[in-house]
Amino acid sequence: MISDMSGPAHPGLAGKVALVTGGSRGIGAATCHALAANGVRVAVNGRDRAAIDAVVEKITADGGTAVAAPGDVTDEAVVRDMRDTIERALGPVEILAAFAGGQGAPAPTAQLGSDRWRAIVESDLTSVFITVAAFLPTMIDRGGGSIITMASTAGRQPSGANAAYAAAKAGVVMFTKHLANEVGGHGVRVNCLAPSAVLNERMQRFMSAEQLEELASAYPLGRIGQPGDIAQAVLYLASDAASWVTGVTLDLTGGRVIV
Repeated sequence: MISDMSGPAHPGLAGKVALVTGGSRGIGAATCHALAANGVRVAVNGRDRAAIDAVVEKITADGGTAVAAPGDVTDEAVVRDMRDTIERALGPVEILAAFAGGQGAPAPTAQLGSDRWRAIVESDLTSVFITVAAFLPTMIDRGGGSIITMASTAGRQPSGANAAYAAAKAGVVMFTKHLANEVGGHGVRVNCLAPSAVLNERMQRFMSAEQLEELASAYPLGRIGQPGDIAQAVLYLASDAASWVTGVTLDLTGGRVIV
């Protein structure tokens, strides 16, 4: 299991309610664990119920509070129902980590096809809008909240990812900036994370130790990212330590992207 590097670094988060979409594996799961370790009550979203339950059970066993929030975040009705369920179980969401997506597998643009283009944009951009749109009104009414979106290095500069994914993630970056400017007066902060290569189960399955070492050497800090690296950035952006930070895209790339 990949370490989530969690710890009670931000005690001011204790008692808050968070939703993490795409929270059943990888970066999302590490984020759920890190938030829970800091006293946050976490709703874990995903589409694989067994994977969601594994995260919830581990958090509960460690003394935290978590509930399963399964659902497809490209479906507006599903997201609205999920919001209502979370509010009944935990209370209004104060920290929203819209992380679901991740269809960046390489594909030549000439062979991408309009159906796959639409599916990727739905998964990696429209889902963010749908999720935010469902939870934002309550944050505005309550006068505060922290929204954290997930972009990618692919949305910051050309990469090996497919063009639809790159365009969707660039869209997430601009959506974040636009929204931060729009809702700052309501006390709602909106920031974005743009990671580069982060170790996950798929990489561990299909890449040899030598390949992982070669990939790590391409980064100025000499290693690829861990899910916990991203989770720690979430803790900062969700906490009062970042109370004057909004509209920012934080490049988590070990120095490979310097903007």
